[in-house]
Amino acid sequence: MARISSATDAPDQDGIHHYDESSEMPAEIQKYWHQRYDIFSKYDEGIWMTDDTWFGVTPEPVASVIASHIAEGSPADKTVLIDAFAGAGGNTIAFALSGRWQRIFAIEKDPKVLACAKHNAAVYGVSNKIWWIQGDCFDVLKKRLKAVAKEAVIFASPPWGGPGYRDDEVFDLSLMQPYSLSDLYVPFAAFTPTFVLFLPRSSDLNQIAKYTSKDHPLEVTHYCMHGASKRWSKEDEIQLAEPGARSEHRRVSLRTRQGW
Repeated sequence: MARISSATDAPDQDGIHHYDESSEMPAEIQKYWHQRYDIFSKYDEGIWMTDDTWFGVTPEPVASVIASHIAEGSPADKTVLIDAFAGAGGNTIAFALSGRWQRIFAIEKDPKVLACAKHNAAVYGVSNKIWWIQGDCFDVLKKRLKAVAKEAVIFASPPWGGPGYRDDEVFDLSLMQPYSLSDLYVPFAAFTPTFVLFLPRSSDLNQIAKYTSKDHPLEVTHYCMHGASKRWSKEDEIQLAEPGARSEHRRVSLRTRQGW
């Protein structure tokens, strides 16, 4: 589990970029250029991303709020956090900056994306707080982190199959690619009772509700930024409700949070 200590090197792998202006970007992702400081406030300090991670990274204000909520809502005896889909490091960095966790493990399957995450953590000065692992998160949890996972909080912001989910008024989580809701919930629940899934904003809540019961409540948090909807975060056994906050109690508990 290697760590990175330098944030000054230029990208030396094909597919890893730091764009200085939108005209350098492929046309299909140029629309994300104006969001660069929302994605990483330190973008100009040399942030690295692959083209796919531009629409996959959690915006920094939202990532910070999520990190705060999980830090506050997790059981006090939970001191290890596992980021199962680290991506370019947005959530992982926020968890490290929170100062809540004694150990943070960040798992990423794509070696180029992992290189971005390591570098970006160094830009934010938290590279020495994160243990990086390349591989499939389910294999890693089963083989390398099985004992750790039992006592950890797992956070999972999985790929959703690209930005196409935005076209659906209600997104069918059984069709999410490459992992459906069932593909995520069942194995994570087997590792630990304390985990969080970060899902598309239009996710079908009825599908989520199937995993709850009278004795096993779930909370769904709706995150917004600049007044616009972002994503759903489904917490299992981590209750992040603020005192007096309004919610709708059906089979799941719903809350709206402002990221910024």
